[in-house]
Amino acid sequence: MGTTTTAPTRPLRADAKRNYDAIVRVASEAFSANGTQTSLDDIACKAGVGPGTLYRHFPNRDCLIAAALHDSLGELERASEHLAASDDPGAALETWLFQLATHLRTYGGLPDSVAQAFRTESSPLRTSCVPLRTITATLLERAQQAGAVRADASAGDVFALISSLAWAADQRGDSDDDLRRMLALITTGLR
Repeated sequence: MGTTTTAPTRPLRADAKRNYDAIVRVASEAFSANGTQTSLDDIACKAGVGPGTLYRHFPNRDCLIAAALHDSLGELERASEHLAASDDPGAALETWLFQLATHLRTYGGLPDSVAQAFRTESSPLRTSCVPLRTITATLLERAQQAGAVRADASAGDVFALISSLAWAADQRGDSDDDLRRMLALITTGLR
């Protein structure tokens, strides 16, 4: 359905750029306050644009969620570079899994949105999250090679476990300490 990009592909006119930026800012605030199922029409209204303007920039909800997450995804990817160079691959994997679970709790309902996006090949949210699965695979493989994690664990399984953990923590309103405790249960199983 429409474009799968999360950022403008060509320079926008000044007014279109203002509208784009306003929509992304308001969407991020709305998703933070009310979750990813927030009304897109409400977002458009609060951004001071009509629904048509919102849908011209973001043809579907996944496009808007991906755009709202763009900066935090970039930060997470940059943080993973340090972990990939760690002398302790097991600890690096555990750190990554906590960061990933925390990221998936950025917005209420985000774990559901990501799970749905991974069922649709063309989803821009899926496209923006693929690097997270790739990083998980890289760090898992390093931990396996170091003997810190069982060899039969797959990156897809680990990503699903962490997504499920983030979903459960999101549903229960768990704190970061609760998230760490539950993550310890998972990582114990991975050893």
